[in-house]
Amino acid sequence: MTTFNLGRRALIAAVAAIGLVGPAAAEEVVDSIHFLIPGGAGGGWDGTARGTGEALTNAGLVGTASYENMSGGGGGKAIGFLIENADSNHGTLMVNSTPIVIRSLTGVFPHNFRDLTLVSGTIGDYAAIVVGKDSPINSMADLLAAYDADPGATAIGGGSVPGGMDHLVAAMVMEAAGKDALGVKYIPYDAGGKAMAALLSGEIAALSTGFSEAVDLANAGEVKIIGVTSEERVDAAPDAQTMKEQGIDTTFVNWRGFFAAPGLPEDKLAAYQAAITKMYDTPEWEEVRARNGWVNIHNSGADFEAFLEDQEQQISDLMKKLGFL
Repeated sequence: MTTFNLGRRALIAAVAAIGLVGPAAAEEVVDSIHFLIPGGAGGGWDGTARGTGEALTNAGLVGTASYENMSGGGGGKAIGFLIENADSNHGTLMVNSTPIVIRSLTGVFPHNFRDLTLVSGTIGDYAAIVVGKDSPINSMADLLAAYDADPGATAIGGGSVPGGMDHLVAAMVMEAAGKDALGVKYIPYDAGGKAMAALLSGEIAALSTGFSEAVDLANAGEVKIIGVTSEERVDAAPDAQTMKEQGIDTTFVNWRGFFAAPGLPEDKLAAYQAAITKMYDTPEWEEVRARNGWVNIHNSGADFEAFLEDQEQQISDLMKKLGFL
């Protein structure tokens, strides 16, 4: 197989050299990308940027990739840097995710996604509600019945602060189920282990968490997934029902994607978007995606903008109701 690939590459190069094949044969779309990461090494943003860069370069779509971690201000330091140094950062892509929407709404930093050039949403992690493996609750209907019977004893926990993503998802789901989001008792935990201990001890009835984390916990036999915020069932947990299947009309995805400096020339933007679009069809990307358990969610250009505006409206309405805005 290796010999065949090498021979094929040589053949393509030779044919291109005599003008029978256009520039597309070389596959390279962008010569280099510098990835700006608004958080430290090892986090979700870091893994997304480095995994994307790995796939793009290994597939030959990008010549070289470099990386820079710039923590601070809940991601605001990197956003400010990109805006303030826009003219010298046309070769830079910054990774971000749902917090750019939440933190701009709450004033953690003064900018929002409209101050940047929107390149592409690339991956996502849905949210899930899980219960302990021995819980009598087996579905969202069971959870709602328990809540109706005793709201105070049916707390939902999460790994983010009040008003953070896990809390918003829990409130969003309960609101869509016809309950008052303000009445939902939410208990925050600063680590997954503490949240799991609370779930197993009965301190909380359910846990709001990321879908990929929920799958890991379910595969380890520690929890049951009773609802996922995806449009359709996800391959990683085909037995886990969506909220919609259970009559709760809500969806949510913690997306991750890429932004560029404001004023990025159109040809550079088109090249970045083309490279990312082509990436999805490569085995190099599939290897990275599968290894990380990511879900492909590709929104480019205007579609990305519409997606972000919808999410901003949804989150804003809910945060106002909960008293965080």
